[in-house]
Amino acid sequence: MKDMDPFVFLVVFQEMLGPVLWLLVALAVFGLAGFLIVVLREGKLDSKRLVRSELIGLLGGVLALVLAAKFTVSGFTDAGGPVDWLLVGLIWGIGLAGTTILAYAIQGLAPCRRCG
Repeated sequence: MKDMDPFVFLVVFQEMLGPVLWLLVALAVFGLAGFLIVVLREGKLDSKRLVRSELIGLLGGVLALVLAAKFTVSGFTDAGGPVDWLLVGLIWGIGLAGTTILAYAIQGLAPCRRCG
């Protein structure tokens, strides 16, 4: 394979994850759109909401690792080299960031019971 073809990545992820891939894509699109709506509407980031979202994001990183272990043949005990551990950290980081953005969007779009 001399050329990088994005379609190949799509096919591989579709083969690995099946319909879960499209659920993850929908969550990513909803999270980013919701985050942009909240930030544009409020004009700033709310620090309390951001800290709560970051704490939820820690759990999202763990959930991403669990999801990766479930859909691959190998487990974490098979990770031997530095590149393997870099990939584990990358999966956790992407799960953390995605969950943080999604949690911030949900909190910003949800009706506030204590407000006004």
